[in-house]
Amino acid sequence: MGNLELFERPEAEEIYMIAGWRQWADGGEVSSGLPEYLIETLGARKIGHIRPDGMYLFQTPVSQFLFRPRVKFEDGYRTEMSGPRNDVYYWGDERRGLVIFIGDEPQLNVEKYTEAFFEIATELKVKKVAATGGVYALVPFDKERNFTCTYSLPGMKADMLEYTVSLSDYEGPVSIGSYLNDRAEKLGVPYFAWYAFVPMYDLSRAAQQQPPITIEEDFTAWYDIMRRLNHMFGLKIDLSDLANKSAELVTQIRDSVDELAKQLPQFPVHEYLAKMTADFEEHPFQPNDKLSDVWTDALGNLFDDGESE
Repeated sequence: MGNLELFERPEAEEIYMIAGWRQWADGGEVSSGLPEYLIETLGARKIGHIRPDGMYLFQTPVSQFLFRPRVKFEDGYRTEMSGPRNDVYYWGDERRGLVIFIGDEPQLNVEKYTEAFFEIATELKVKKVAATGGVYALVPFDKERNFTCTYSLPGMKADMLEYTVSLSDYEGPVSIGSYLNDRAEKLGVPYFAWYAFVPMYDLSRAAQQQPPITIEEDFTAWYDIMRRLNHMFGLKIDLSDLANKSAELVTQIRDSVDELAKQLPQFPVHEYLAKMTADFEEHPFQPNDKLSDVWTDALGNLFDDGESE
């Protein structure tokens, strides 16, 4: 018996999958926050989970608190128990469905975990799997986010480049999102991972006690990912709320920067950000709606024929 348990097997003409994890490659909560946002916003229903058997540590000699589940008692009675979760949700209709996966990066038996993860795609006949992540970088807060990409099958390269992402040349320790590439290729599953560059500014040179400026929830990255996935998967999800959250985020950060400039008059905060922005190469995503192009050409030919007659 495997680790995957599905309570329901929805069917649609086309089903796609978005996956994220509570993991170390989670700058701006791009990996963990975006799936949870989609689940809540779309009203997606839970249809299964991966059982955690044998894939998580309880304790190590280094720290007795780092890996243990959390418990809450009231008058001696357990009211809450939280541990690793790997949940499968679904949203869609007869035409198109979306599987949303949100999980905890495993600590043990990653092969077993990977097998269970791709069993989701097999059981639900998923056409393509997209994983998300975020890494902190020195990038402007008021520009579209840039993305780096990995993919499982050689034939996917041209498709990825259509979405204005750079192809990763990373070498080093893996996150679960990048680890899955290897297994996906062996299984022949179209799988890719997009990692957003999330703004972070280290101003410790200006003041030793000044913590880095980071974004807890990078709504701009979430929005820029979903614009791409909306187009690629044909989801037609209303992104107006995310667009508003992105605009509000930019305003909040700009206000914070202005306040910081007042607090650190000895450090040219605005000049620092202006120079960084000037050196930044933005790669905005502009959807190429091939269907619209076909209709435009057809209508053009129709009018041309009418004029010639």
